[in-house]
Order: sequence, then C-alpha cells, then structure tokens
Amino acid sequence: MLAEVRSLGRAGRITSPQELEDFEQELVDQFALAAAAAGVSDGVVNAERRMVFEFIGFLGRPLWTTGPEDADRFLQGQRKRGLARSTIYKKAAVLASLFDFLITRYQGDIHALTGHVVTQPIDEFNKPSSASYGVTRVPPTTEEVEDLFAAWRDALPLARKYLPAARDYLAASLWRRAGLRINETVMLDIRDWRPDLGEHGKLHVRFGKGSAGRGPKTRLVPAINAVDQLLDWWLGDVRHQFGQDWSDPDAPMLPSERRDRDTGRCLRAGDDALRSGLGDAVTRWLPAWEHRLTPHGLRHFCASSLYARGMDLKAIQELLGHDWLSTTTRYIHVHDNHVEHAWAKANERVAARLDQEG
Repeated sequence: MLAEVRSLGRAGRITSPQELEDFEQELVDQFALAAAAAGVSDGVVNAERRMVFEFIGFLGRPLWTTGPEDADRFLQGQRKRGLARSTIYKKAAVLASLFDFLITRYQGDIHALTGHVVTQPIDEFNKPSSASYGVTRVPPTTEEVEDLFAAWRDALPLARKYLPAARDYLAASLWRRAGLRINETVMLDIRDWRPDLGEHGKLHVRFGKGSAGRGPKTRLVPAINAVDQLLDWWLGDVRHQFGQDWSDPDAPMLPSERRDRDTGRCLRAGDDALRSGLGDAVTRWLPAWEHRLTPHGLRHFCASSLYARGMDLKAIQELLGHDWLSTTTRYIHVHDNHVEHAWAKANERVAARLDQEG
C-alpha cells in the first residue's frame, strides 16, 4: 500500500525543486504510515492520501507554506463545486489531522530544512461545522411509508424486470424494518441469514461501519419487524431465479443480473442500483418525497417507528450498530403529541402505584 518511507534526517537546507518534492512526499508517506499503525483501514488511508495530494495540487507550492487563507480558498472552492456538506467536512478534518501531525512530529525538521514554520490552517473561523449540523432527516409518516411499500409490493408481479424489482424491494425493506445501512445490505451473503439464532433468526452484518476507519464492525441483527418473513420469501421464492449459486453460502444475498465472465456466477448488486430502485419507487408511489427519501432516511424511519412502538433507546442503539446512544437519539423523530402521550402514560403509572400503596 505504502512506498518505503525513507529517513527524514538530512544535513543542511534543501532548496532544489526535486529535493523539495521528495521531502514533501516523505511527509505524506509518514502521515499515511502513522494512520496505518493506528489501525485505519487501507481504503481510508488511500482516500486520505488522495485528498492530501488534491490539496497539494490546488496549493501549487510546498505543503509547509500553507496558511489559513489557503484553506479558506480550498474549502470555498469545494462548496462552489456543489460537493456534499459531509464531503467538505471530511476533507477539512483530513487537512486538520495532517497539519496536527506535521506540527507535532516534524515542526523542527521542516523549519531546519526549509526555513518555514508550519501552522494549522484549519482554525475556529474556517472549520466547517459537523456535517449533520442543522440537517434533520425527518422521515415520512408511518402512513406514507406503509402506502409506499404496499403499492410497491402489489406492483412486483407486474414489473417489467421482476427479479431486480424484487431485490430492490427487499433491500428497501431491510432499511425500513431493521435499519441496515446501504453498504451493510450490499455486502450480505446468503450465509449471513441465520434462522437458527434467536426467536426470529438473525442477520450477521459483517461489514458494519467502524469508527475512525478502523475496519468493519460486525453485529448480529435480530430479524424482528417481519424481517424473518421477508427473508423466507426472498430465499424461498426469488433468489434461486437469479442463478444456480442460490445454494452457495458465499454467494451475494442481493445479486446483480450481471455475471462474472470467468465463473458465470452472479455479481453483487451495487449500492447505486439499490438506491435507484428506491428512488424509482418513491417517484411512482410517494411523489411528494421524490429526491428526498433516501436509504438513510428509511434508517431514520426504522429508529423512529420502533421507538414510537415502545422499543427502548438502548435496544435501538444495538440494532442500528451505533457506538454512542447520543447518535441514536438524533435518529428519533416523533410526532408533535408524543410528549403529551408520554406525560399521560407517566401519570397513569403514578396513579396505579398510588392505588396499590393505598
């Protein structure tokens, strides 16, 4: 993954363009090596390296000469390109981490070799707020979601391409009922359905979102909320129509119609295909939410609907695979009268206790 990192020890100043370029490359390699040592996955390390070199290309001069005004121009340019808030937030975070690393480990070396003092270009004035700040993913109502999926389900037998339509319906149902992330859904294999575990069976999510890029985090998701019935339908009536690999435990749970040229086996459906399937269904049967209801929005709906039906926050946290309960609370969107209902129930419990004590 990484080139061999050479020693940063040098005698005297470096001045030639090639020496400056080599020194800059060494610093970036050291930054990547430190991230790998911390357990950050290869994919995240490579993505951060690409982002650093994108910034270096924008800057047009050595990295250690960067000032806050350069970060201002870079981040403003990212916004003008129309990039998502989350993408800009991540890029700013990578820059901040890079310069913290350079200042902490190589401030003296950089000054001795180049005459520059490295400063942190991401400060309190240009640091983007959290990608989720001010963005509330309030999902549709229960009635709207029920209507969407009922119409979608009824239309499946009439679909021009039944198999991908049924697959997309299953994926969206997993987001709606079990709160799976889209990548978790894409990476499911047939062997990940374990009907022998628990009362309803469980899905083995092997590619859950890990923290700080430290690889996937696994969890077992109980097949509550009729997920077990969906999987029985899928594996019993539909999956075998995609190809002969339906009995192979390592075959993808949600296959593509395309085949591997060498083996003839089903390829794995991509997230774009599943996302498009949901988008098409929303356009047809819930047009008021066109371009607004996403896979992640259905994940929010799952959390909100389970909470409204009485599931406690800790259980929802475990279902969704959150590290922190505070993250789960941001997924809960309740109706305006929820507080009044909770107050009434609390009073009922108090009255019942007083009656028993009396």
